[in-house]
Amino acid sequence: MRLHRNLVYTTIDALNAIFNEGEYADKVVARSLKKDKRWGSSDRKFVAETIYEVVRWKRLYSEIADVKEPYNREDLWRMFAVWAVLRGYPIPDWRQLEGTPERKIKGKFDELSKIRKMRESIPDWMDEIGIQELGEELWTKEIAAQNQQAKVILRVNTLKTTKEKLRALLMDLNIETEFLKDQPDALVLTERANVFLTDAFKEGMFEVQDASSQLVARFLDVQPGMRVVDTCAGAGGKTLHMASLMENKGQLIAMDLYESKLKQLKLRAKRNGAFNIEYRIIDTTKVIKKLHEKADRVLIDAPCSGLGVLKRNPDAKWKLQPEFIDNIRKVQAEVLENYSKIVKPGGKLVYATCSILPSENQEQIKKFLSTEIGKSFTFVKDSKILASESGFDGFYMALLERKQ
Repeated sequence: MRLHRNLVYTTIDALNAIFNEGEYADKVVARSLKKDKRWGSSDRKFVAETIYEVVRWKRLYSEIADVKEPYNREDLWRMFAVWAVLRGYPIPDWRQLEGTPERKIKGKFDELSKIRKMRESIPDWMDEIGIQELGEELWTKEIAAQNQQAKVILRVNTLKTTKEKLRALLMDLNIETEFLKDQPDALVLTERANVFLTDAFKEGMFEVQDASSQLVARFLDVQPGMRVVDTCAGAGGKTLHMASLMENKGQLIAMDLYESKLKQLKLRAKRNGAFNIEYRIIDTTKVIKKLHEKADRVLIDAPCSGLGVLKRNPDAKWKLQPEFIDNIRKVQAEVLENYSKIVKPGGKLVYATCSILPSENQEQIKKFLSTEIGKSFTFVKDSKILASESGFDGFYMALLERKQ
């Protein structure tokens, strides 16, 4: 186990882009992995995982390294040295790592690990809001679970293949997967692999989608032949799942405020062989009004804080601000009020978020049901998924039915 200079330099450059230039970790990682064509899979794994690890534990590592933002290159090297010592790497005699105080690092780690916001490496405000909304005991468990590395979950595209066939195909490529109990379309990778390079992916046999996210389309109870509207489709992971559940029969309208996201969805739909999707950009209120009381099913995958998916997006811990959460709650209430009007009498609506905060979830539904439009709906059921209980992303979904 030794450190290679070119891999570590790439890691330092990436951390500089994420911490000092405000870039998103996933984009920086993707770019970093293309840096040297000679790298093998273990080199690429080292670069990707190390970048994410230092991002995830930024507060803890900078506290141990005794550095403060904005970080200069020397600071980033000191944080990297903390990572290397705690991971058990022998420290090489490079100029940048001279005088790394190994014993001091371990001692400080033990000491800081007694304080939750340091141990879990989160901002003060996030720790406060977590305790306030979930209570100390549950928050402590949940934030620890959110710091685990996310598993890679595939959603089998049933328009093209079956779970069993896909599993066998991947097995031939030495990519091992397991079935997931109560999840008919999911396969879990037993160890990480770049599945995007496989022909099975290029031919649209699967998408990468977390297990919790895969529950949403089924919760809405979509059936072939229905008219279904996905009001916040984005790049369309759930849209594509609904298309497969509808067996390409009926009409699936994917809407979003951003044309760029719908363009991405079009490409994915083509690869998936999903051809019952129509695309509509929400550029005026007319787009929504035209659909009033016209849909059998409506999905509102609402914009949210993303506090259920920190294991997947660790840099959100540092990019998210408390004001954003206050504003997003207002947006959620507006979206529920406006888009719920699309449901026809007797139709169903699912409101979903990838947040674990009751103020974005149960409380939004409660508030909505007391509004004028909300009174025409009946609450059917909801589901609260916590990472600490499921091992997957934190999610919320509520099913409502419009009165006849």
